[in-house]
Amino acid sequence: MLAILAAVLFAIALIMDLAEASSGIAASAFVTAGLLCLALHMAGVATRLPTRNGRRWSTRR
Repeated sequence: MLAILAAVLFAIALIMDLAEASSGIAASAFVTAGLLCLALHMAGVATRLPTRNGRRWSTRR
């Protein structure tokens, strides 16, 4: 999920850079946010399955 978010942020930064749009936020802020999301994804944040009592959720009893 974070990798997809990083790709979207990089796309926004690229479009802003190519269009030379001047909004309140600089394109470098989107690049920095994209790199942060990519680093968190590579570190394994938000990639685990939900757990319950230290075990994975199971439909079996």
